[in-house]
Amino acid sequence: MEEKLWVRGIRGAVTVPENSPEAILGAVKELLEAIASYNNLQPENMISIIFSVTEDLNAVFPAQAARELGWLNVPLFCTLEIAVPGSLKRCIRVLMHAYLPCSQNEVKHVYLGDAAQLRPDLDEKNG
Repeated sequence: MEEKLWVRGIRGAVTVPENSPEAILGAVKELLEAIASYNNLQPENMISIIFSVTEDLNAVFPAQAARELGWLNVPLFCTLEIAVPGSLKRCIRVLMHAYLPCSQNEVKHVYLGDAAQLRPDLDEKNG
C-alpha cells in the first residue's frame, strides 16, 4: 500500500555572526540539512523554499546555499524581513513547503543558535 503524503510547511531560522557570504551560506546549509534530516526529507519531496533575511544581511542570496547542496530543481525565493524595532539581528528565516507522510503536529521545525528564542515553545526534538 502506498504511503499517503500531505503538503506541509516547515519553518526554521538561524542567525549568523557577520554579514559575509561564508557565514550566511554555511549557516543556511546547516539549517537546510537539519530540516531535511529531522523530517526525513529528500529534495524530490520539496515543493518550494522561501528565505527571508533581516535588513543587515545582504552579502549573498541565502538560496545559493540550497543550490550548493544540489537542490537544483526546488523553486527558491528570497525576500527581506520586515524591520521591526528590537527584532533579532542577522537572522535568516526559512519556510519550506514539502510532501510529508506525517500530521502537521509531527513536522519538525528547526531553530538553530540564537534563533531558538524565536520559538521557545518548541522542545529540543524540534530543533
